[in-house]
This record gives sequence, C-alpha cells and structure tokens, in this order.
Amino acid sequence: MIGSAFTGPEKWILKGIPILFIIGTVLHLTYDLLWKNPLVGLVSPVNESVWEHCKMVIWPIILWWSLYYIGPGQTQNIQADAWFTGALASLLTALLTIPLVFYFYTQAFGVELLWVDIALLFASLLFGQLMGLHVYRHGGGLSMTFVLVLFAVIVLAFMIFTFLPPKIPLFRDSSTGLYGIKHA
Repeated sequence: MIGSAFTGPEKWILKGIPILFIIGTVLHLTYDLLWKNPLVGLVSPVNESVWEHCKMVIWPIILWWSLYYIGPGQTQNIQADAWFTGALASLLTALLTIPLVFYFYTQAFGVELLWVDIALLFASLLFGQLMGLHVYRHGGGLSMTFVLVLFAVIVLAFMIFTFLPPKIPLFRDSSTGLYGIKHA
C-alpha cells in the first residue's frame, strides 16, 4: 500500500508501475494483431530485437507522466521542470535497464527465457519509475523544453530505426536474424 508520505503526483508515479507494465505488454502484441501495419510499428515492437522491445517502455512512460502533468498536475501546482526531469530519468533508466540486464543474463548464463524477459519489462518499469520519483522529489530539474526536445529525439530515433536499423546486435531480431520491419 502506498503510504501517506507520498503526495498525489508521487502516488501517480508509483501507481503507474503495474499499469505501465500492462500497457507495455499490450504494445508487444499490437503490431502482429493489427496486420503488421507499418504505422503501428512506429510505436510497437516489430520484431524480437532488444531495440524494438524498448518501445514497450517509451510510449507508456512518456504518456503516463505527460497525462498527469496536463491533467491533475495543473491543479496541484506541479513544477514542470522537476516533473519532466523525473519523467526523463524514468525513461532513461528503463531504456538502459532492458539491454543491460538482457545482455547480462543471456551472455552470462547462455539462456534466453520468456519469463525472465517478462520480468525484465516489469523490473525496467519499476526501476524507471522509482528513479523518476527520486529525481522528481530531490532533483533540481532540467528545462522542460530541453526534456521535451530529448523525448522528441528519442521517439524519432526509434521511428527511424524501425525502418532503417543499423546492422548491429542490438537491432537484430533474435528469432529471424533480420533487422527492422521485414519486407516481403
């Protein structure tokens, strides 16, 4: 249970962990369920590469933090720079956790297990939200404009690399050996 030591925004950050996990899990399925539509592939993993799986945290985190800011946050006098710096910390932590832990466990133990990958998604969101909460509560805050530009750059990179991925292991589909959206 979330204690009374947390304010509304802080509770929102923590309550987001299971919700973001569910959204990320659904995102994993949407590309295939929606007939491999390239537009869906801009926001949803198009293959089994580590890079594409990072999309399962990008959109949920950015939207979760943004929705609170433009909704309830407006009535709670949230300081925009601190809030969006927390969002950036959450996103970067989650984005770094996925490849670091994935490559550690697969290379150190020589296995790739679905249940570990699912737990990794949850852990990356957990670590991300906790880091975001810490930065929001204790950080000075970067300029909101700067953070929003960084979000745009990150999103744009993921969109571009969906179609034009570099030929390095991070972008390689582990099940097919292909990169990016598969072309017929």
